[in-house]
Amino acid sequence: MTAVRIGTAELDVERSGRSGGEPLLLIMGMSGTALHWGEPFLEALRRDYDVIAFDHRGVGASTRLEGEITIAEMADDAAAVLDALGIASAHVMGISMGGMVAQELALSHPERVRTLTIGCSYCGGEGAELAPQPVIDRLGAAMMSGDRERAIRTGWEINVSPAFAADEQAWQRFRAIAEERAVAVPVVLAQLRACTAHDTSARLGELKMPTLVIHGTLDEMLPVGNGHVIASLIDGSRLEILEGAGHLFFWELPERSAELVRAHAAVHA
Repeated sequence: MTAVRIGTAELDVERSGRSGGEPLLLIMGMSGTALHWGEPFLEALRRDYDVIAFDHRGVGASTRLEGEITIAEMADDAAAVLDALGIASAHVMGISMGGMVAQELALSHPERVRTLTIGCSYCGGEGAELAPQPVIDRLGAAMMSGDRERAIRTGWEINVSPAFAADEQAWQRFRAIAEERAVAVPVVLAQLRACTAHDTSARLGELKMPTLVIHGTLDEMLPVGNGHVIASLIDGSRLEILEGAGHLFFWELPERSAELVRAHAAVHA
């Protein structure tokens, strides 16, 4: 990871993959880090793309988050990362909260987005649904318990399908990432408040760039109906529903997920 200066702040950025490949900007979700994309998914993308992943403010070695932050501010940070790297435009993929950031980036800086992929996300408005209250209560109790192992395990079980949650090797990879780069509870709560305030539903019809929406049917964090809502509001968008996949669909189906992004970007290159 390399510190990239954006105004008075710095964000930790990882750039890897094919030299001379088209740039692909990855925007991670709430409580996630650049490591949470997972090596299988990243490696599949690196074959073809100049892959750029970064940590949001308050995460890892990025500038400390002081107070609140909005999805729009995170979108400006994403645009500033491209500026700092000398990239005029890129293919953009955001998941969960990162999908909300990607929506705002595409709306406020449309010239920076070649193609847009929105995964397991939310746009606000009629029909959209944040995590059900029992899921929020379970996560909150685990986070505030003071038992870090319980918090990580609960996050894992809620973010993937039951079948994948039982995969011991996958769990150990996830656990190792959480231990290597922890995200402080106040940062997660600030991100949660930003997500709760997010609503692009009235503006998504303005988007003109090619858009792919991906969602798993067993997503507990942001139910699959959100994918249908987002796709319905963006003219010409394509909706890909992954049967049996949870919120972290790119962990469960890394090759399939990478191929969806690759095909979408290639068609509209």
